[in-house]
Amino acid sequence: MKTFTYVFLISLISLTFSCSSDDDGQYVLTKEGRFPISELAGDWEATKAQFSVNTLSVDVVENGGTASMSVQSNGRFTLTIDPVDRNAYTVSGEMFWEEWQKTFYFAIVWDDDPDEWDTYGETFDGTTLSLNGGADTGEYDFDNDGDMESCSAHFIFVRS
Repeated sequence: MKTFTYVFLISLISLTFSCSSDDDGQYVLTKEGRFPISELAGDWEATKAQFSVNTLSVDVVENGGTASMSVQSNGRFTLTIDPVDRNAYTVSGEMFWEEWQKTFYFAIVWDDDPDEWDTYGETFDGTTLSLNGGADTGEYDFDNDGDMESCSAHFIFVRS
């Protein structure tokens, strides 16, 4: 029985130390990642502004609307979405990189939820920025009833 107790205690101590080492990989928001966020400064026009949930998908630009974004060098931005079948609306936030275990993920802290951030798949070549979010990274009023529904968002922007 003593052998079992010693093995159990050693296993418990090992598990405690291995779990505590996970704290070294905490999330850090930074402006420096795969490229500096300041490189996004300027005005952008969307060639795609797609919102999707389940089997429902709306591309505001494909349907004749517009989406434009103005980004400051510190990563603050304003995004205006103007669908053809309803009033335009504006959202804003700040862009960062989320660093986790030496990997960088494109992140946005939305002004309407400053204690959380969403991460997006991103590509950027200097003139085109593509953002592809997973579930709950966007909101859109699919049925035009005044209530925004949580969805995924996919944008492709070109410098204007």
